[in-house]
Amino acid sequence: MEVILREDVSNLGNRGDVVKVADGYGRNYLLPKQLAMEATPANKAVIDQMKAAAVRRSAKEKSEAEALVTQLNTVSLVFTRKVGEGDHLFGSVTSSDIAQELAGKGYTVDRRKVQLDEPLKSTGEFHVPVKLHREVTAHISVTVKGEEVAAE
Repeated sequence: MEVILREDVSNLGNRGDVVKVADGYGRNYLLPKQLAMEATPANKAVIDQMKAAAVRRSAKEKSEAEALVTQLNTVSLVFTRKVGEGDHLFGSVTSSDIAQELAGKGYTVDRRKVQLDEPLKSTGEFHVPVKLHREVTAHISVTVKGEEVAAE
């Protein structure tokens, strides 16, 4: 099935691209989430208009992202979690936790833009990348501190 992407989709393509995907992926994921539309002849005629609008929108988003990067690079977040033996956390610090903490400080960042390969499960200081735009990435300092659990 051929689809036209309405948004950037990682590992697939960018806004306005015509890509071939599996039928199930297109019907069950891309189309319902409004990430793509079917590549019909009528829709292909609209691509040129979408690409021009996308270029303008992308330039605006990039300038906003660059302004936000200068602010986010100075942000330092501290999380306190209960720890067991060997500084191993009970639970973890996830991208959702980081996004909520940033929202508490006045920065609106989608949790999917926080580039954590896996949740933070140990104490220490970490540098977490936040991909604000295709070409713009901020780095946030995240410190995870331990709170001792009383032994019974």
